[in-house]
Amino acid sequence: MDSAAVVALGAMVAVALISTVIGSFGVRFARNTSDFLVASRTVRPTANAGAIAGEYLSAASFLGVAGLILKDGPDALWYPVGFTAGYLGLLLFVAAPLRRSGAYTVPDFADFRLRSPALGRACTAFVIVIGWLYLLPQLQGAGLTLATVAPGWPPWVGVAGAALIVVLTVVFGGMRSITFVQAFQFWLKFTALAVPAMVLLIHIGGDHRPYNRPAPPQFPADTIVSIKTDAVLDVTQPVVFTATGVLDGEPRSGQVRWGPGRHTVESGATLMFVAGTSVPVPAGAPVRDSTWLTPLSGDGEHQLFAIYSLIIATFLGTMGLPHVLGRFYTNPDGRTARWTTVLVLAMLGAFYLLPTILGALSRLYVPQLLVSGDTDAAVLLLPEAVLGSGWLGTGLAGLVAAGAFAAFLSTSSGLVVSIAGVLSTSPSLFPRGGVRDFQWATLLAMLVPLGLALSAARLDFSLTVSLAFAVAASTFCPLLVLGIWWGGLTDRGALAGLLVGGVSSAAAVVLSLFELAPGDWLGLLLARPAAVTVPAAFLTMVAVSLLTADRLLPDVPRLMLRLHAPERLGLGQDRLGQDRPGEGRSGGDRVGGWSG
Repeated sequence: MDSAAVVALGAMVAVALISTVIGSFGVRFARNTSDFLVASRTVRPTANAGAIAGEYLSAASFLGVAGLILKDGPDALWYPVGFTAGYLGLLLFVAAPLRRSGAYTVPDFADFRLRSPALGRACTAFVIVIGWLYLLPQLQGAGLTLATVAPGWPPWVGVAGAALIVVLTVVFGGMRSITFVQAFQFWLKFTALAVPAMVLLIHIGGDHRPYNRPAPPQFPADTIVSIKTDAVLDVTQPVVFTATGVLDGEPRSGQVRWGPGRHTVESGATLMFVAGTSVPVPAGAPVRDSTWLTPLSGDGEHQLFAIYSLIIATFLGTMGLPHVLGRFYTNPDGRTARWTTVLVLAMLGAFYLLPTILGALSRLYVPQLLVSGDTDAAVLLLPEAVLGSGWLGTGLAGLVAAGAFAAFLSTSSGLVVSIAGVLSTSPSLFPRGGVRDFQWATLLAMLVPLGLALSAARLDFSLTVSLAFAVAASTFCPLLVLGIWWGGLTDRGALAGLLVGGVSSAAAVVLSLFELAPGDWLGLLLARPAAVTVPAAFLTMVAVSLLTADRLLPDVPRLMLRLHAPERLGLGQDRLGQDRPGEGRSGGDRVGGWSG
């Protein structure tokens, strides 16, 4: 094992140890269920904003955004724009009223607002589905990071190691513990991208390689590319290289010449390019550097529809992510929830400048990732590609590896808390609903995504996360927006809309993840379902609610007043120590069954 791998592995282990130590301080204070689920609602805006940003900036943000910019150019900027702008919707429509509801979880809010056992069970199911979908790229990202920084190590070691650390942190500390950990991990992630970005920009200095050449990118040095998954590549200029493996359906060993056109490479092949050779790019991606700089420059069909659907998913999906919503329950009141959101917007806006810069630099210095398809590894490989394997390049590579591992741990921790929270508050699964049940639910919450991470095909991280956003936007966004702002929402309307949006978007996600979707217009719709499933969910909730207006609760005006009136009027109360949710349609405010 070379020195670079040792440094990177040491940095990742250090992050795990530091996170565990910081989490242990939270354990000292986590004594009851309120501590485990919402940190007793005592987290102030600055700390909570750091924790939210820490758990929100996942593998998709730390690795995926730069990888998509390397491949797609400006079109990929819609991902960070959507990831950030979603908090504006949270700020305007959800944050303060959600906190005033006094609930622990999204199903708990649904019970507070509509008191329907069936709706509560459906919400629980979709919290789990969204959480598992979001956990999948985090665990796969840990495997990719380990395999990249320590060649020869199997990815499953990183997947299993990240899962174990997350489970231990959550089981022994809950929300109070991971609040401290996630705030630390945000600043580590920010530093792990900011320092390399500044150093690389200073080092490159006068190296004015053009980005707008009417030609493909070129290999900056002799490069060997190992193909791990079948690839389809576009070539615009003749390319000569040495290869071993199956290319264009034929076994090849020796020199290969590709003319302009589309070519295939099967997994297991090895390609060797000399410096200055034009880089084949993934089919559908911009081939020339000049077109790479131009929006909508790929040759894929219906790109504009795909972008609009992505915008809908990311803008509206943020307010439906259970691990993000759970953070707002930890604020003392609605005012601090709003301030938390404003601070998160500032933190995310500053952070996303960094992967954008590093993604653009990757086009010049690690273009071989376009051939292998491992564009998510761009940030990990860039420091040594620019600076060499000296102490500076190795040190920065280790710092980036540490930040990447922090990204997986922080996001996974928040997701596991959200999933375990709804599982442990479900009377059918855990009748007692105590701390011990929360800990068992944590183990259950990790098992399925762990299995998926080891078996499902790995898509680009940002693409996988956008699928989770699509499900969130199609389920909890309509439920929260209409539940908070429209008094006419009924339990049957909410349930019907939740099922229409959730089942349709989840089915599309499954077909995309297991590569079962066709390659035509239907395939695009399945990969980008939000443009159809979100309006369908909203319209279904409204239409069915109007048809079942006789089921409106008699105390809806009081509930709406509680959601929107300032706390100083004394109309709100935390839903603690009351009946468990979903035990009937009468009986006032209930939640959780936690005695605190």
